[in-house]
Amino acid sequence: MKYQSIFSIALLAVWSGCGFAAQPGAEQPSVLVTVTAIRQGNLPHTITAYGAVLSLPSARHVITAQTSETVGDVYAHEGDEVAPGAPLLQLIPGAQTAAAYTQAQSALRDAEQLVARTRDMLGQHLATAQQLANALKTRSDARAALGALKAQGAAGTMTLRAPFRAIVSRLLVSPGMFASNGTPLIDLIKADDLTLRVGVTPPEAMLVNAGNAAQVTALVGRQDVTGVVSHRSSIIDPSTGLVSVDISLPADKLIPGEAAKAVITVGQTRGYVVPHAAILVDPHGKSYVVQVDGKKARKVPVLVAGTHDDKDAIRGSGLRADQLLVLNGNYQLDDGANIRLGVQHDGSGK
Repeated sequence: MKYQSIFSIALLAVWSGCGFAAQPGAEQPSVLVTVTAIRQGNLPHTITAYGAVLSLPSARHVITAQTSETVGDVYAHEGDEVAPGAPLLQLIPGAQTAAAYTQAQSALRDAEQLVARTRDMLGQHLATAQQLANALKTRSDARAALGALKAQGAAGTMTLRAPFRAIVSRLLVSPGMFASNGTPLIDLIKADDLTLRVGVTPPEAMLVNAGNAAQVTALVGRQDVTGVVSHRSSIIDPSTGLVSVDISLPADKLIPGEAAKAVITVGQTRGYVVPHAAILVDPHGKSYVVQVDGKKARKVPVLVAGTHDDKDAIRGSGLRADQLLVLNGNYQLDDGANIRLGVQHDGSGK
């Protein structure tokens, strides 16, 4: 009886084991994934660099004293933006300039009297036509000399005005200061002619050319503005180890001295353009993607040729344009894993 009980228990165990064993050919679990089609396309090849807004020497204009003058009222301040024709400062002619102007006025009066006398004498045949021509030239020279002094402000107090829309970079004089001919008075920057100067590495510099488009963003987070590369240096700045690149800017967007970032487009990268979420990295640091082969997962090694925003341009001999690319759920998949398709994205990657 005892042996019969043991036999019954053993038989029950065998029967139970057979009931729970995996059945040959049973369907393996599948992973729900979202997918997208892949298409060939281009991504911008960009270089990111940082720098500051400045004015080039060609955008600077220094106004100097034209005669010996004394500075009167000063209307502008450093950092002011001034409109064309706006008053900057007042200039009062010095004693020497005033004396020169009085002398020029007297010389013109004398020349006019000489012309009148010579004409009368020519009418009486007491002077020649050449003498009249000489008198006329003397008067013309006297008028020119007086006009030049007037233009220089010698006729009296003169208000110096902005020749164009400008930013006052430096004010070099103060009220009551004496300024001789050629003394710098005020330094202006053309407000519509500002440049962002950034630094790039020497290898990057070889890719940059005048005319390249650049998206410029102030580091305080303002909206992007579009600039154009106007110049690329051919030497390395020893203080930074970088090569300077100048980017011309649209008016009224940034101000001198402001720090900004530039993303310069230097070309296009060709490949399959895919969302960045599709790219995975294996334990060896190699990039790969997962494509749908029937209802199975297929891992494909790829090279990431370029990146822009949330898109990547990838290349790989194993990529197939007729197979969908797994976006979400790809990290769970091994080669040959079963897949259930969920949402399919349109695959646009321009």
